[in-house]
Amino acid sequence: MGSDTVMGTAERGGATVESVAERSSVRRHLEAPDRDIPAHERAGESIGEFRQRERQLWVEEPARRRRMPDPVRTAAVRAVLIASVTLIQAMVAFLCTMAGSWLAFPMVISSVVSTIVATWGVADVWVTRQVWNQRYGVVSEPSSTARALRRERRGRRRQDRATLREQARIRRRGGTGQLSHS
Repeated sequence: MGSDTVMGTAERGGATVESVAERSSVRRHLEAPDRDIPAHERAGESIGEFRQRERQLWVEEPARRRRMPDPVRTAAVRAVLIASVTLIQAMVAFLCTMAGSWLAFPMVISSVVSTIVATWGVADVWVTRQVWNQRYGVVSEPSSTARALRRERRGRRRQDRATLREQARIRRRGGTGQLSHS
């Protein structure tokens, strides 16, 4: 190979390697004025922690949204596949019509049918999502205020029952509710 085939883009453009390096160092200096401080010291970690972090291929980040339930995801994938086939059929029908091919009429008919099926697929995703939310989406945990109100009601009922038992006991004794027999 000749030396001119190995040349980089910067050399072909008339710039030397040194000038490209100088420009990039100037750019880095403008972006981060503390370039003379090693990265691990800027981050406040030891060199071992820095090297360990540098060796990782990727860092797991928490998902922004929860994953869709399996039945809903399956319906969504099915709907996307049906919709993409429908778009391809519509494009082929259009091109066959423009070319005046005998295949144009059957493709238009199949595109119409495929559009109806794609609409059903989208409705299926919506219905599947609603059904899943109705079956599994509600977490049955009472809030703290509901729990406190229920506790108060239970206490009042317990007190009412205790009062009724006390009155029944007094009646069985034949008393009129007096505390002493004087």
